[in-house]
Amino acid sequence: MKKIPDYLPQQVNSGRWVTAYTLFELHERLASTRFVLPVCSLGTSYDELAANVADDELLLPPLFHEAMTDDLRDAMIARIRACFPLFELSRHAAEHSDRLRVKIHDPRPLPEVAQPKVLAFSVDTAVEEHGPHLPLSTDTVQSYSVLRQLENEIDGVVAGQPVEYGHLTWGLPFGMSVDLTPELLTQYVTGYANAMLDWQRPETMYVVDVHGSIVHRKAIIAGLEQSRVERWAFRWLHEPLIEFASERGDQHAGGVETVLVEHANPALIDDRWFPSRIANIEAGQMTLEKAVELTPDLDRFISYVEETGANGIVGKIRNYETLDGAAMFETMMTVARDDVGKLLDDSPNTSQHIAGDSPWERDRI
Repeated sequence: MKKIPDYLPQQVNSGRWVTAYTLFELHERLASTRFVLPVCSLGTSYDELAANVADDELLLPPLFHEAMTDDLRDAMIARIRACFPLFELSRHAAEHSDRLRVKIHDPRPLPEVAQPKVLAFSVDTAVEEHGPHLPLSTDTVQSYSVLRQLENEIDGVVAGQPVEYGHLTWGLPFGMSVDLTPELLTQYVTGYANAMLDWQRPETMYVVDVHGSIVHRKAIIAGLEQSRVERWAFRWLHEPLIEFASERGDQHAGGVETVLVEHANPALIDDRWFPSRIANIEAGQMTLEKAVELTPDLDRFISYVEETGANGIVGKIRNYETLDGAAMFETMMTVARDDVGKLLDDSPNTSQHIAGDSPWERDRI
């Protein structure tokens, strides 16, 4: 059985899962590290997967047999290969193209589990650079800080295993990021939701993310709508934080995400960089306006990153100095508690199928 708390990263730049590492650390290790993409059944333990890699290998999050047709599996693997460890348009991508191997485990019967009233999970971009000081799984860390608290507070809520691939753009020029096209993401979410419905038989599903792309969110909702799940709700957990994030020009890996990761687990911040080198971090951050300008032309975006040494942050790290992580977390919790309360209500038409509005340039992240 999956052990979600044990799988989520507990220490930055540590362990067997690539999601615990920062962009800068992975770049430093690239020449001596290989990566493994496991394809396995939903019931395969994370510990078992981690035990089957060599000392010089790190694991990408798994893909699940039960959520994919063979054609979808092959398309997703091809897309992941095109993105990781360096995006195919990067001038250095070819020399590292052999760094990723796929390990396909045999499918196996799923173990019996108790039926949850609400099965909660995230669909986040867990393989996405978040600058020099935060781990790739920054989005998943934030989502599960909320979901695990819901599980602790509300009887019948179970925090299930995450879907850790999604749609992104801004991470690709920096490397160490995986983008699934919206079409692939929708198909995978549909398959995953159906597989979890068949396995765990939840009464309802609560699906969340913190990733800012409205394209990503709409792809998730389309996948849920095409599934056989009858009652579900989706929530972008950063929606109630717009005044702290986008309204301050702090979209990605800046002060907001730093303070929320710190609140979830301070050990997930690389203290070689933050806060001691905050001035260096600030010098390498990118403005939203520049990211939006570069997004339509990834070749140009990559060239800009390689020429300027931009560090992967699109936002304002100094925003951290005026934020209260505990208060922001409680703001997310208030919204999430209300969502789950409505799902647990037996009255009809309580599902919420709304992506939310994008608080900045649409479709850009």
